[in-house]
Amino acid sequence: MTTAAPTSCGNAPPRIVAAGDHTLLVEFPDRIDAETNARVLALSKALRGSLRKVRGLLSVVPAYRSLAVSFDPLLIGHDAIGELIGRSLQASAVAPAPAPRRWEVPVCYGGAHGMDLQALADQHRLDPARVIARHTAPVYRIYMVGFLPGFAYLGGLDPALHTPRRAMPRAHTPAGSINIGGQQTAIASVSGPSGWHLIGRTPWRSFDLRHENPFLFEAGDEIVFTPIDEDEFKRLSALQDDPAWRPQPLPGDGP
Repeated sequence: MTTAAPTSCGNAPPRIVAAGDHTLLVEFPDRIDAETNARVLALSKALRGSLRKVRGLLSVVPAYRSLAVSFDPLLIGHDAIGELIGRSLQASAVAPAPAPRRWEVPVCYGGAHGMDLQALADQHRLDPARVIARHTAPVYRIYMVGFLPGFAYLGGLDPALHTPRRAMPRAHTPAGSINIGGQQTAIASVSGPSGWHLIGRTPWRSFDLRHENPFLFEAGDEIVFTPIDEDEFKRLSALQDDPAWRPQPLPGDGP
């Protein structure tokens, strides 16, 4: 199944393909960039507005350049879902894009919180301070959230810090790990295995079931990193234990 949508800036229309008996995959152009990802997220937003209105529509999951739409085939068919996606593509193509939320994320780099920082610096013939400076310079975009609940994949890493993943993955890395893998950097949400290079850690909890919305970050948000020392890491970690306290985006950003 293929459908066309209004295009701009030379973008090709997305394809809609079956991915099993209860999921359709909307595939945008095969590239990773902010414009393509913005189209994915605009469609995701349009379809999420139908989740409680369309009987049988189950979930909408955005990725870098595709969107998975799952449904109950006993309640609604492929063709009806395809038509819904087509209408949502039309609506999302003309909807104004909301201003992204921007988060200033504190990170304690190196030491026990970033055991791979020195090795990564040596690999690139940089000192650790220079790695930190390069890592904190960009404004990153969250392209997708996945793998583990709340795990944020960021685009915009300085090419000088692009690093192949570790030859031997670790069975465990702590929650809040700030990692580099290939051309990406990421904010880990919960503890888990990883083959990425651990360069620091944030005391923030990006996945917290004590809150109505357990996810702190969303795809499309912007991230800037700010270095902190061990004392500040401990202070902010203690704040996380209070369920009434939660990090907030910078004022003036977001819809």
